[in-house]
Amino acid sequence: MENFAELTTEKINPATINIDKCTTLEMVQLINDEDKKVATAVENVLPEIARAVDAIAESFSRGGRLFYIGAGTSGRLGVLDASECPPTFGVSPDMVQGLIAGGEGALIKAVEGAEDNRALAEKDLSDKNFCAEDILVGITASGRTPYVLGGIDFAKKIGAITVGISCVENSALAKVVDIAITPITGAEALTGSTRMKAGTATKMVLNMLTTAAMIKIGKVRSNLMVCVQATNDKLRDRIKRINGMI
Repeated sequence: MENFAELTTEKINPATINIDKCTTLEMVQLINDEDKKVATAVENVLPEIARAVDAIAESFSRGGRLFYIGAGTSGRLGVLDASECPPTFGVSPDMVQGLIAGGEGALIKAVEGAEDNRALAEKDLSDKNFCAEDILVGITASGRTPYVLGGIDFAKKIGAITVGISCVENSALAKVVDIAITPITGAEALTGSTRMKAGTATKMVLNMLTTAAMIKIGKVRSNLMVCVQATNDKLRDRIKRINGMI
């Protein structure tokens, strides 16, 4: 039986122990104080993020794809980042894909037991024809979600590069992936609520992975999104301004 209480993300935060007794302003100040720690945690793992970016860009150059896999908040963040790549960088929706335990329905409603099913990850990846040329990024704040670990096992078995994002020291995920990205964000303001600091750190890392990889394959000039898709008035206007600058 796992001792979940030993996970950093499950520990009680002494700084917020009386948050339920605070005024509203005091509550949000405490949460903000905790959030300030996230950028430093991400800064501490920039070398690992850079390694992952180089691997992703290399995969893209060979026609490979990037897959995120996660459950709950982690899965939703992966799907979010993947869904933003086509309009931002003008790439195919197949190039960056997000898989969440329980399927699309789990984006808005938790699917009971899905995150504990290791075999489900292999099925989900196989359904997408995941292959050795692709890269799999496993996302789990606790670093132990069975669905994610099952996906990593499958990816390694077929020879694909694996990356793991977790927020726990010496996590099970970090021990098995090729590149471990582990921003240690500490105990959450609400005990175990990893949609908070851990989720924020994960979003920051995902932003870097896809943005930097797209820059490296030529989807950006200067700091301009030259491949952005003109799907609304704001973006049509932005494209006109970009064309005037390049």
